[in-house]
Amino acid sequence: MSDISIAGRAEWLADPSLQKLLALLNEGGEEARVAGGAVRNTLLGEPTGDIDIATTTLPDETIDRAERAGFKAVPTGYEHGTVTVIAGGVPHEVTTLRADVETFGRKARVRFGRDWRQDAERRDFTMNALYADADGRVIDLVGGLADLESRTIRFIGDADARIREDYLRILRFFRFFAHYGSGRPDAEGLKACARLKEGVDALSAERVWAELKKLLSAPDPSRALLWMRQSGVLTRILPESEKWGIDFIHGLVKSEGDLGWHSDPVLRLASIIPPDPVRVTAMAQRLKLSNADRDRLVAWAAAPQMKAEMSESQLARLAYRTGREGLGDRLKLALAAARARAVEDDAALLEAGNWYRLQKFLDSWDMPKFPVAGADLIAMGVPAGPKMGNLLRNLEEGWVDAGFAPDRDGLLAQAESLKGDYV
Repeated sequence: MSDISIAGRAEWLADPSLQKLLALLNEGGEEARVAGGAVRNTLLGEPTGDIDIATTTLPDETIDRAERAGFKAVPTGYEHGTVTVIAGGVPHEVTTLRADVETFGRKARVRFGRDWRQDAERRDFTMNALYADADGRVIDLVGGLADLESRTIRFIGDADARIREDYLRILRFFRFFAHYGSGRPDAEGLKACARLKEGVDALSAERVWAELKKLLSAPDPSRALLWMRQSGVLTRILPESEKWGIDFIHGLVKSEGDLGWHSDPVLRLASIIPPDPVRVTAMAQRLKLSNADRDRLVAWAAAPQMKAEMSESQLARLAYRTGREGLGDRLKLALAAARARAVEDDAALLEAGNWYRLQKFLDSWDMPKFPVAGADLIAMGVPAGPKMGNLLRNLEEGWVDAGFAPDRDGLLAQAESLKGDYV
């Protein structure tokens, strides 16, 4: 037991339903504590997500007590001791204290117990092994409070052993460093990640992308990416970045803050890989990106190069013909790169101003709709078929080149005068 308390700092701890759940799990000589991320984030002053609970009650007893109190209990991970209890409409994962008997990558054969230290020592990082009782008193059995104060991401016990239990912990090491770390990463942890990096090859693509996306969502992931590069882990999971460089992400993060852009993990990914549609498509397939993320990255990679001096009307015509999303991402990255160079280059300052002008224009531009359709041409006697398609395309091309003019009546008049060439 430490002298540290989160009482008064953790609004979630005062929730009557949570207190009722903790009370019923503490009855009859049993003990329950809030565990992990909720305690860590409260101490760091960060937003909290799920409120997880560790308990000495066995899963069947957890279910029985919860249901007798009127809570819904779902055995979501029964073989590993986890029961999800819905208390006051909020789901809480309640897990029996345990120790790993044998590990199989992401899975393990566990033994239930009552030893809080043993339960703490099976977790990944010291800052993730903090507990708090119902009164808010923090229990630290592995030195997590000191590491939390210094913002050190440290494996519990032997780093190699923790990683071999689950190679996803390599990526989690860098992800937690991106969100919570300070200074240099823990040397032993970093060396262990470098030594055992081949282990990430056996991880599922979904797990790898989920961790990388969370890392790229950190306020500033640049330091974590640097150490991932130094350790060889980044090249292992993202070979596309190997000869491209990650330095550009500094400028992107600064532009996000200065210009009010939201932290965008997909745009940040684009900033550290080459704009090659073939390689981007292969990467998306390998990492099993969602269709939306894949399509966005491919559109960015395939988007044509632009010049900062181009006019808004030129950009509008280009966006109509090629699509706006890929161009929008290109513009943001070009703007961020120019702003980064502008610190020491006056010409880049002027360039950044032009990119900003174009980016703001495209952001507010509404794509016009071509006002003539095949039915209009049929009505004036143009038969359906390839010739009609050619007439429509020629009308549309001229309309775009003229700055999306004339209007529908003007276009129909043009069609009437041209239709003799297409019947």
